[in-house]
Amino acid sequence: MSIQEHKATAPDYARCMIVTVSDTRNKETDKSGYLIHSFLTEHHHQINEYQIIRDDIHLIKKAALFAIENEEIDVIIFNGGTGIATRDVTIEALAPLFEKEITGFGELFRMLSYTEDIGSGAMLSRAAAGVKGQTTIFALPGSSGAVKLAMNKLILPELTHIVQQMQK
Repeated sequence: MSIQEHKATAPDYARCMIVTVSDTRNKETDKSGYLIHSFLTEHHHQINEYQIIRDDIHLIKKAALFAIENEEIDVIIFNGGTGIATRDVTIEALAPLFEKEITGFGELFRMLSYTEDIGSGAMLSRAAAGVKGQTTIFALPGSSGAVKLAMNKLILPELTHIVQQMQK
């Protein structure tokens, strides 16, 4: 079976949750959350939950567990808190939840960031992805450029394929 035939059996859409991790953004100023929402709806995916939470390890973990336990959510996309600043704790909250890490996501994201956008500063990104149960979790940087890159080049082309794999 070719990859195209394999992907053709994937569901038509993914049921998603968007979580913006920020101490300063709200629904009116959350440009990256809005972009994720726009990309998902443009590609006919369903947004079942959207939250903005503070850079707090317990709140991030709580949001992830809410989605993991919710049968109406296949994919969680976090944005923000993936850098190396002291307050950036998204990865510390999510990585212990991963039953399997999708290492290629972070590797490809940094490679694309390096070649297409920010050069050597790409090494400071800790963008990551993993799975827990049947839920896929992405953690993106909070900048709109990072969101556009991750969504267009990595997440959207594989989203329903990922959901299909998680349902096996």
